[in-house]
Amino acid sequence: MIQVGILGITGTVGQRFAQLLNNHPQFKVVAVGASERSAGRVNADTGLTITICDPAHFKSCVVVFSALDSSVAGDIEGKFASAGIHVLSNARNYRMEETVPLVVPLVNTSHLDMLKGYSAANSGKGFIVTNANCSSTGLVVPLKALLDKFGPIDQLHVTTQQAISGAGYPGVASLDILENVVPFISGEEEKMETEPLKILGPGLVDGKFAFDQDMRISATCTRVPVIDGHTIHVSLRFKTPNKPTPAEINACFSSYKCEAQTLGCPSAPSRSIIVRTEDNRPQPRVDRDAERGFAVSVGRVRECKLLDVKFTLLVHNTVLGAAGSSVLNAEVCVAKGLF
Repeated sequence: MIQVGILGITGTVGQRFAQLLNNHPQFKVVAVGASERSAGRVNADTGLTITICDPAHFKSCVVVFSALDSSVAGDIEGKFASAGIHVLSNARNYRMEETVPLVVPLVNTSHLDMLKGYSAANSGKGFIVTNANCSSTGLVVPLKALLDKFGPIDQLHVTTQQAISGAGYPGVASLDILENVVPFISGEEEKMETEPLKILGPGLVDGKFAFDQDMRISATCTRVPVIDGHTIHVSLRFKTPNKPTPAEINACFSSYKCEAQTLGCPSAPSRSIIVRTEDNRPQPRVDRDAERGFAVSVGRVRECKLLDVKFTLLVHNTVLGAAGSSVLNAEVCVAKGLF
């Protein structure tokens, strides 16, 4: 068993890490960290005493899973990596660093291959692997399937309806969200317009991660009164003049298979994309837990009168969209012999 720790254990994503790592076949949680305010308490999910997030308290860990807030994550995660501990991070701080992999485990695990031959024992430092923003994660899974089958995408417009759990704990004030839609989430649209370009890019070029040069993205992000599950509406245009039909796109989605599946990773879904053919699906309450929250559900695939095609997708924002991506990324790392 590989000994691991969790940073930010008391938050929404930290608790999800504890749930996903409980009785995991490859990882054993031996240390948990949070702020000084929580240090000394026993964490109910793991039975471990919470410490501050200092590498000195995580010496037995090969890997830490970080659910830290971005206000503190950059400095703390850097210290853990400098101490020789690998970091699988849900925070945004290192996502756009040109030499740090930004990996969605159903999409671009090939970007982890740059770490082959990396040795914390020899270098004295651990590596950092980040997963994407929760909405970007859901978006890039069907986009990857379309790119592989039909070639470059010229432009796309996305509108999100994001669950309140995506704001963390304590989250959005009840009087702000009940019977309401908030048409702005700070920093979210910028992430959705840039992160997919790195994720769907070719990987390392001249020692830096290169971006997709064909795609332009316009995003509108909103907060809605749903607990879990981000719904995303997508309209896009292909570069090819030979436009695929909705039936061909549904077949493409249904047949899509990612590397985490072929490697047999414990948390990998049996289906990366679940196609719903009903007119009123996917829906957060009934579809977010499909494949234990590790798959993306897609429906309402149809022609678009302005672009080429439009569809609706749903992603579980705290499983595949957050902690689950880090866990599955770590499982891929194990399969590739990276730690």
